[in-house]
Amino acid sequence: MSNFERCVIATRESPLAMWQALHIQSVLRARYPSASVELLGMTTRGDQILDRTLSKVGGKGLFVKELEVAMEAGEADLAVHSLKDVPMELPEGFDLVAVSEREDPRDAFVSPKYASLDDMPAGARVGTASLRRELMLRMNYPHLEVLPVRGNVGTRLRKLDAGEYDALVMASAGLKRLELHDRIRSIIPAEVSLPSPGQGALGVEIRSDNAVMHEALAFLNDPHTRACCTAERAVSRALGGSCQVPLAAYGIIEGGELYLRALVGNHKTGEAIRSEARGPWTEPEALAARVVEDLRRQGADAILKAVLG
Repeated sequence: MSNFERCVIATRESPLAMWQALHIQSVLRARYPSASVELLGMTTRGDQILDRTLSKVGGKGLFVKELEVAMEAGEADLAVHSLKDVPMELPEGFDLVAVSEREDPRDAFVSPKYASLDDMPAGARVGTASLRRELMLRMNYPHLEVLPVRGNVGTRLRKLDAGEYDALVMASAGLKRLELHDRIRSIIPAEVSLPSPGQGALGVEIRSDNAVMHEALAFLNDPHTRACCTAERAVSRALGGSCQVPLAAYGIIEGGELYLRALVGNHKTGEAIRSEARGPWTEPEALAARVVEDLRRQGADAILKAVLG
């Protein structure tokens, strides 16, 4: 594309965020070999605040705001995010131009002591930064002690190795992308730990008025992954999805249809409700609306009210 001559990718400077940005950089350089594609590394508020859980300090938007400011100022043309970290509503003036093909979206069990959650004895300590994973643990493993853990992948693993936890539950996608496959003792089935909306997918964000980037980056979009993530994010959006809400939603393309499962609950009590539906993969929002209606019929609003106080 002749108009695509140069772009700057804004990215957080954590190892995983840098891997994601470098991945998109390499894909763009292969597609447009004559173009200049550079990185702008930044530290976000989400990276700086490590002594409190995200649910208590403003949510996942803390990981993206500074990158959006850089795009607004003309310092960057696009930002690459873990899609699960992107707020359900983007600020006015920004678009999600692409959702790339997904890595394994399931959760991983990481432990130097035990092979799986099923092997852990009563009182064993499991670390997670996610209310959704905390809910999963209370639902299925109420005998375990669930503790908060913050920091990037390497920081959390160091805390585990130092003996602060007996195990961690983490996103398998991040571990695989950082070539830490050997730290995964087992993959937790989606039936046990339903993934977070967008987990394992990368989202590419640009300014809405950047027509050159819209056209140049369209090839990064994977239609099936985008449909699944659109449905997942629509469930979360309808139920006020944020770090304060223990919610899971996971879609797959199966037999030419979109199969969507969702769960919402109270991470303090382990109470949860589930719903699922199938429909045309080209109509993800409509399918999500059916699932949300069923969750509400089962009492989702009352559960969320109790969670949010």
